[in-house]
Amino acid sequence: MDLGPRTMSSKARTPLIAVVAVLALAQAVSSTQSQEASREPAPAANVARRLIDGYPGIVTGVEGNAVIFADGTTLPLDDGKSEKPFAAWLANPDIEDMLRLPYPVGAPATAPPRNFDPGRARNAAFFAKVYGDCKAHEVEAKLESVVWLPAKYGRTIKVTAINGVAAKLRAISAELDRLGPQFDVDLFPIGGTYACRNVAGTASRSAHAYGIAIDIALKHAHYWRWEKQRPDGTIAYRNAIPMEIVAVFEKHGFIWGGRWYHHDSMHFEYRPELLGQPSPPATTQKP
Repeated sequence: MDLGPRTMSSKARTPLIAVVAVLALAQAVSSTQSQEASREPAPAANVARRLIDGYPGIVTGVEGNAVIFADGTTLPLDDGKSEKPFAAWLANPDIEDMLRLPYPVGAPATAPPRNFDPGRARNAAFFAKVYGDCKAHEVEAKLESVVWLPAKYGRTIKVTAINGVAAKLRAISAELDRLGPQFDVDLFPIGGTYACRNVAGTASRSAHAYGIAIDIALKHAHYWRWEKQRPDGTIAYRNAIPMEIVAVFEKHGFIWGGRWYHHDSMHFEYRPELLGQPSPPATTQKP
């Protein structure tokens, strides 16, 4: 699909040194994760800092193998199952597993290495602790209305207020609202936000079930399940979302499904622990 000046303008403004740095990052990731994505444990101190900074007032520390929450309860950091194959890593990740793949913030939209899905593994106990269990009706009470693109679109959507998610999405909406009209087809109609459901084809809870995700650009979206597999079983990568839009989301702590090998280019979800993006101090606690 021809994106015309939307992508050309972005490239033209990128300094050469930034391009070199991004290419070096992409080469490093590709060389170490070219076939099966590496899932080496992150340093313990780094894990603790990412969780505390990403969930302030909610996660208060990590001691030994325990992630400590503000109410004094704990969850295990590591389930003791090392060298998980990709399917197990995705279906039953521990909290440490969620941080094992480096999210390539700011990189260009290139085909990721096989099974490189940073952020796609979610520990259900952790997210239920932070945002609530939608099946127990714990999420709905903390949902907050956000007017998506007040000037361009003006539709109300709902996401969780916990951990500042609604505030972040409001800031994203304001920035995207100022983009030129050539971006409109990539911003609305949207595919939805909160929905108490599992990821398609799995028993794992979707990020939408916690009120932390939004799907955009239905007309231009690409999704790995819609792609025809190659003869060797690999999946072709496709994307039509301009990186100007991706950059705004990443600036505010949202990761993009277009960076996954199992790509979902319409999908963004709030994952500050993967971006080193401090959240605002928590003002809303889990029910």
